Amino acid sequence: MIKKLVIGGFFAALSAVAHSQNSSADQANFNPDTNRIKSHLYFLADDLLEGRDTGSRGHNIAALYIATEFAKYGLKPAGTEGFMQPIDFRKADLVQKSPTFTFTGEDGEQSLSYPKEYLTGPSLLETEAAVSGKMVFAGYGIIAEELQHNDYEGLDVEGKIVVVLSGKPKSFPSEEGAHFASGHQKAQYAVDNGAIGMISITTPTTEEVRPYQTRLNYIHTPGMAWLHEDGTPANTFPQLKGSAFLSKPAAEKLFANAPVTLDEIYAQLEEDKSPKGFDLPGEVSMGKKSEHSQISSPNVVGVIEGSDPELKNEYVVFSAHSDHIGFAKTVKKDNINNGAMDNASGTSVMLETARLFSEMKQKPKRSILFVSVTGEEKGLLGADYFANNPTVPVTSMVADVNLDMPILTYQFADVIAFGANHSDMKASVEEAAGNAGISLSPDPWPEQALFTRSDHYAFVKQGIPSVFMVPGLTSKDPDVDGSKMFGQFLATNYHKPSDNTNQPFDWDAAKTFTAVNAEIGLTLANQEEKPKWNKGDFFGNTFAK
Repeated sequence: MIKKLVIGGFFAALSAVAHSQNSSADQANFNPDTNRIKSHLYFLADDLLEGRDTGSRGHNIAALYIATEFAKYGLKPAGTEGFMQPIDFRKADLVQKSPTFTFTGEDGEQSLSYPKEYLTGPSLLETEAAVSGKMVFAGYGIIAEELQHNDYEGLDVEGKIVVVLSGKPKSFPSEEGAHFASGHQKAQYAVDNGAIGMISITTPTTEEVRPYQTRLNYIHTPGMAWLHEDGTPANTFPQLKGSAFLSKPAAEKLFANAPVTLDEIYAQLEEDKSPKGFDLPGEVSMGKKSEHSQISSPNVVGVIEGSDPELKNEYVVFSAHSDHIGFAKTVKKDNINNGAMDNASGTSVMLETARLFSEMKQKPKRSILFVSVTGEEKGLLGADYFANNPTVPVTSMVADVNLDMPILTYQFADVIAFGANHSDMKASVEEAAGNAGISLSPDPWPEQALFTRSDHYAFVKQGIPSVFMVPGLTSKDPDVDGSKMFGQFLATNYHKPSDNTNQPFDWDAAKTFTAVNAEIGLTLANQEEKPKWNKGDFFGNTFAK
């Protein structure tokens, strides 16, 4: 019965009633209601939703709540089933006792121990996977013509297992480098050159950022991918039959009789040199078993139609993920990861932004599309699905403003728009922030490449200029250090049960952040020209159709 209400006439009727009851709002002076923001956040982060894990009952309740709020504000359904855009996912769990890794070289046959010496993940394609072959070392395993870098040049990896360093050269720009060094891109380069398997090895830099020992905490994490209509998982590579991540002691065994030792390669990395590839002596065999299941989880999509006869066919998109990570593996009494700041806060801001636009007598010229996405915590999956299966023409989406984990614990005097420097959206965001009495600050952590690490990046990969909005680090109170507040959240509450409603929320900060984002949406929707990538920008050149 509930599903019928979600999909059918209930929402249409509710939308009509809400639309007729809308009060007016001055489009030049947004006045968010902190009580509404608080009530959204308290509901979405309640224990009853059990951490809103992708595909869980708790997340389905959150999605229904968001859809009902969209209907209340008079938004038009823009999903595939009313406001909903259901997505089928394949979930894969590694059978922990199944992984095998055998290396046969000049010193005979050696078996590596999982997970002490190497790690592997579940296969999304096969319940039993195995691969054997000769090995080729291929540096970082990156092909970046824009940076005059090709680790595969002169190598023959056809039908072989490629061995690559984790990470990227230090000289690579952080954001462009994050693209080239992503696991998906490295797998694509390997496949394009004919490899049948892939082994990644740790480096000193990788160990500093994420020590091998800490990776052991995630060995039970399932793999997940959205499914195409024919049932095949997206973004997978059937040609690669096996993969592994090796610790330094394990990697040393592979390089024991190699032309260049692992320590010599590491020494080259310290000088920011790119090691040349070569054939590795010996052969490797890898195998594992995985268990597959299928789940469904929805995006929620609503639209406010623009007022201009022509420009209403273009869309400014607001995105925010509604999922979180569910239950924590802990013996403590509180084992629910409520995700209050991540991302009930961003979702609540988006809902209040939708209400503000719905109550404007004179609607913006362009349409405003509100997309609540699922599966962000599983690898930006809901956003990737929507970007590849949009409910409006992909070429009609002119910009995405993404709201993910705004830290709302202090009165901020500035905002950060990750990615604004890649397009003329920077000027638009700066103007809009100024309208709300807030300044725009540059990315304080360019080395983190945050522009590539949230849902907006799925839109970027479709050629859509995008920004990822968070409160800035400058506090209006000179006695409050915004950077310290942000760091304290990451150290204490991020992805922990303590990310709940007991945190010291500053609801005036929530009001300000909502007003800033509404101003940004209004500026983008009303400006004469749609946003454009900067001339020569890497992401524009790479992805814009």
